[in-house]
Amino acid sequence: MEGGSGPFAQGSVEPHVSSVERVKQEPRTGYWSEDDVKCKVAVSTNSDLDKDFLCPICIQTMKDACLTACGHSFCYACITTHLNNKKNCPCCGLYLTNNQLFPNFLLNKLLVKASASQLCSNASPAEHLRLALQQDVDFPVIELDSLMHLLSEKKRKAEQEEAETNMEILLEFLRRSQQQKQEDLYLIQGDLQFLTEDISTVEKQRQDLLRAKDEYLLKIRMMGQYTGADTLAICENIGNGGATSQNRGGQGGASVPASSLSTSLQRDHRGRGASIGTHKKAILVEGLTLSKCQTDSQGLFSSPAVLIMAKKRRVMAQFEDLQEAYLQRRRKVAQAQRQKQKLSHTVADKGENVASAGSDRYCSGLHDFQSVLNAFTRYSRLRVIAELRHGDLFHSSNIVSSIEFDRDDEFFATGGVSRRIKVFEFATVVNELADVHCPVVEMSTRSKLSCLSWNKYIKSHIASSDYEGIITVWDINKHQSIMEYEEHEKRAWSVDFSRTDPTMLVSGSDDGKVKLWCTRQESSVLNIDMKANICCVKYNPGSCNYVAVGSADHHIHYFDVRNSQMPLYVFNGHRKAVSYVKFLSSDELASASTDSTLRLWDVKENHAIRTLKGHANEKNFVGLTVNSEYIACGSESNEVFVYHKAMSKPATWHRFGSQDEESDDTSHFISAVCWKSESPTMLAANSQGTIKVLVLAP
Repeated sequence: MEGGSGPFAQGSVEPHVSSVERVKQEPRTGYWSEDDVKCKVAVSTNSDLDKDFLCPICIQTMKDACLTACGHSFCYACITTHLNNKKNCPCCGLYLTNNQLFPNFLLNKLLVKASASQLCSNASPAEHLRLALQQDVDFPVIELDSLMHLLSEKKRKAEQEEAETNMEILLEFLRRSQQQKQEDLYLIQGDLQFLTEDISTVEKQRQDLLRAKDEYLLKIRMMGQYTGADTLAICENIGNGGATSQNRGGQGGASVPASSLSTSLQRDHRGRGASIGTHKKAILVEGLTLSKCQTDSQGLFSSPAVLIMAKKRRVMAQFEDLQEAYLQRRRKVAQAQRQKQKLSHTVADKGENVASAGSDRYCSGLHDFQSVLNAFTRYSRLRVIAELRHGDLFHSSNIVSSIEFDRDDEFFATGGVSRRIKVFEFATVVNELADVHCPVVEMSTRSKLSCLSWNKYIKSHIASSDYEGIITVWDINKHQSIMEYEEHEKRAWSVDFSRTDPTMLVSGSDDGKVKLWCTRQESSVLNIDMKANICCVKYNPGSCNYVAVGSADHHIHYFDVRNSQMPLYVFNGHRKAVSYVKFLSSDELASASTDSTLRLWDVKENHAIRTLKGHANEKNFVGLTVNSEYIACGSESNEVFVYHKAMSKPATWHRFGSQDEESDDTSHFISAVCWKSESPTMLAANSQGTIKVLVLAP
């Protein structure tokens, strides 16, 4: 290393010392205060100090530190608890007793200082200043004036920012409120315009009716064709119906003898033309039944004025729902008009056409609501026209789980816990006064029945689901089963034949599976595995490709079976299990739940329409049935409730059993209901096995 220079040159004995001296001689480029050095040291050693202050037993900062004879420190409570079980040191394992524990005063002081230091390090600048002032630190007057000036400026700036923020929030609130109220005002102005136009239209129509009535009466008076006595005789003849049954005349029964209807089920699906005559007869029975009910109702009302007042009371009872139904239809009309105006290419050329189309739409919208109002006020009660007992001597439980009309509404079938499918002729039940009505067909099943579904094309075929999970297709003519499907692992709650494909049916079970079956195959053609128990299934009446499924997960799953991996829609809203789903049309779906509500859904637009409340349903299957206008369900109060689909409250209801002995009805409930197609007649059964034929009456 000759000729070298530096700390490691020849003759250098202590290179490390000389290097350190050189470093000390170099000038410093920055200024570090004593406090800064202490802070860096504290930060670098903070984690090590924290570990040293931890108790080896509880791994927490030591409290009441004590020192052992072997030199280790612990929390006093921790080490004494340990020595109660073992007489050794937890760290080194040496023998140790309570007499060998000594207070560690120095460590306790360090713990207090470390705790205070940690509090100071975590404190805000304002807290540091407050602590300094509280400790009587001497500040020169000049520094105090500077601090006061800085604090006052800081306070003024903070107050200014807070005031600006508050003003901005207040202004935003006022603007939003103004916008909302302007929208409400615009909506109210539009509603008032609808009402003004419709009032004018209705008054004009009313004047036209009164004018036509006066002209007709004047014409009759001038011709002298009829007298008051002749008119009264004609009305009485119409009221009697001309063929009222003497057997049920006192009970308001149907007025066509049972012999006029077919008593055979030997009609095959290959020729539906033969059923037209019977179908017309069924319509005749319905019409005459309604005529009789209306005649009896007119006897109850002393004058047309009383009837008008009763209708007005029903309107006022649900005025808000009716008003909402009216406004929804009118706003929909206005929205359609605005959309058409946006599509117009020229305002000048097509303005008149748009206005006239809007006027036609207004008339259409008013007519739509008028039909709803007329349907709602048409009926006020449910009237019993027939009653039969479903029970037998061999079964104590008579709950009717399902009741369904056949394709032509000529027969209805019942099934339940009695393990029997019974088929009754509707005309016989209505027209014949008897204590016991015998079924025309009765078939025994292996298990309790949960659901029945008639084939919509093959009149003699009916499907059933039972508590063993078996889906069975029966031939009523042969009094035997023709297909049995046993793939479900648990109780099957629901089964339904497709309206558009008579060979397809769907079922749902407690095993969480929805299965599609074809009567031409011996096994299921599709399996949809869901996580929750399946309570109900229903085909869309317009297509066999869509199935609605109600389950115990509180949701309705709407599937396109052509892509069954995921539901097309999931309707949320019920708070408990969905017990029934029924289609009013291809676009409208009604659901029932044990949360005591019915809900109406639009399966085309994927949104909820309305919630219907009034009945009680918390634990039982109480039935659900629909037609194009009305929804009916049972209640655990042993009552049948009828809703109009545009109203959220019941239109009417009927209690089973004695009206005076309400306590006797608390343990019973309605278990099944079924409309007779689009007529005002329905069947209802309760847990006692009582079946009633009910008719909506004014």
